[in-house]
Amino acid sequence: QKRKVISSFCFCFVCFALPRQCFRALCCKGPPPPRPEYDLVCIGLSGSGKTTLLSQLCSESPENIVSTTGFSIKAVPFQNAILNVKELGGADNIRKYWSRYYQGSQGVIFVLDSASSEDDLETARNELHSALQHPQLCTLPFLILANHQDKPAARSVQEV
Repeated sequence: QKRKVISSFCFCFVCFALPRQCFRALCCKGPPPPRPEYDLVCIGLSGSGKTTLLSQLCSESPENIVSTTGFSIKAVPFQNAILNVKELGGADNIRKYWSRYYQGSQGVIFVLDSASSEDDLETARNELHSALQHPQLCTLPFLILANHQDKPAARSVQEV
């Protein structure tokens, strides 16, 4: 006698695949590949906007921002990478310690207030030149951000 073999097919109603294939697609994929991480240092004089910049990049509320005393570290997530940014306070008594935090940096963000006084702009220029010549930073990429361009007293890129 011949036996009839009845096979039943079950499909996933979400992706219309066989249940076994659907389960593998959902569960056996594994974790996504890790995003590369880069360590940056963010420097500039007090009031230049370093904390506000990082808060905006992290989608944090710009309210209640206080000037950084010492340093802070923020992880800034992007789709393809994570930037670990060490923000260093810009007060006179803290700037002399900046170089202690340079080790391991892979890039530099220098923020300056484009609407500041001539004296503050000269101080920022001197700090930037000092950072550009520092042995741990001189080979790294620099992003120089002329902040506060929305203020009436802001200087143009050429003036900075």
